[in-house]
Amino acid sequence: MNTTRTTTVTCPDCGRVNRIPVAAEGRPRCGRCKHALPWLVDAGDDDFAEVVERATVPVVVDLWATWCGPCRMVSPALEQVARDLAGRIKLAKVDVDKNPRLSGRFEVQAVPTLLVLDKGATIARQAGAAPAHVLRAWVEQALEGRQTTEGG
Repeated sequence: MNTTRTTTVTCPDCGRVNRIPVAAEGRPRCGRCKHALPWLVDAGDDDFAEVVERATVPVVVDLWATWCGPCRMVSPALEQVARDLAGRIKLAKVDVDKNPRLSGRFEVQAVPTLLVLDKGATIARQAGAAPAHVLRAWVEQALEGRQTTEGG
């Protein structure tokens, strides 16, 4: 690929709209105030390795479908978690109907299925919708387990 795919994110601190790469190293920061930005991207069969597995921060993967009511309910909650944990995680959304290889690879039997991946390895998994505070606690618990594993 010659062109770098980008997405736009509004800084929760100063309101500036920032263009950030979908796949990159490090953690995106606001061009104006340098505040950590929530990193929300779409990924699929063709770019999952680049966007998710090679990420230098843990990635919360939302395996969802357009026809799924609970998926539509959990999406804003996940976006809130991405804002709350800006600089610590990346949120990647995968439409299971458009990406059958990933659906099979992760053995998706119900949507939404949520994963936390660290350097491509699944460190947490859950199915079903939950409110933002529950999802945040789940992600933070996964991140704590990752830090304990890295340190020991």
